[in-house]
Amino acid sequence: MHRAAIGIFDSGIGGLTVAAEIARRMPHEDLIYLGDTARLPYGTKSAATVIKYSERAVDLLLRYPIKAVVIACNTASAHALASLQQHTDLPVLGVIDAGARTAVAASRSGAIAVAATEATVRSGAYQRAITTLAPHARITAQAWPLCVPLAEEGWVDHAVTRLTLKTYLEPFMSTEADTLVLGCTHYPVFKPLIREIIDEDLGGRALTLVDSAEAVTQELTDLLTERQLLAPPRDGRKSFFCTDAPERFGRVGTIFFGSEVAPVFPVDL
Repeated sequence: MHRAAIGIFDSGIGGLTVAAEIARRMPHEDLIYLGDTARLPYGTKSAATVIKYSERAVDLLLRYPIKAVVIACNTASAHALASLQQHTDLPVLGVIDAGARTAVAASRSGAIAVAATEATVRSGAYQRAITTLAPHARITAQAWPLCVPLAEEGWVDHAVTRLTLKTYLEPFMSTEADTLVLGCTHYPVFKPLIREIIDEDLGGRALTLVDSAEAVTQELTDLLTERQLLAPPRDGRKSFFCTDAPERFGRVGTIFFGSEVAPVFPVDL
């Protein structure tokens, strides 16, 4: 099993930031990534539909020898984690619980800000996960809807993006928050720009950024280490699958993965 791959799935492309962090931290591991691009976004679907799509995604991953599943999607993490943990005997990790644990550990004041998509904010998933761990936490959640199209356009360091992020960040500056959860897998591509805006335009306030990709990768590393399932030294292989538009997946995916995403294999769930 230590030679088996890590299975990762998302409703689309943003989860490649999670895959990239896993590849960076665990270069010996084989990764199999599935983006369900034919059915995105999951955020507009009912919980029952998200669970059904997520189970089909995991069923595809289970066709290959894998040793763990990472849900690189906030909506699927919110609605399908418990179901998927019953669906397979393999360990299944989600980005929300990992991000919440990291945020609670990082916050000194107990005031935590969450930036996410409208669907994730409405679901209250991060709020519930954080307050389960820290009942007295003070949480401010805000939707950053423009960040997903800006990221997929490749405008990672653009004047329009800078103005958008500054506008989104300003309300957090009036709160006591000392920790900001980037609650969408698209958002980590903006980390350098967010830090620059805070330092140069918003008074240099101390604000810890919690990247759910980093958080879930740490939990995955700990899990595989504990179970003695880490891959032996080798060059890990990366395989990419999507359910629609493989050409666009490969082109845009490079922005999130940080290197070439190819070949991309189309699949039907």
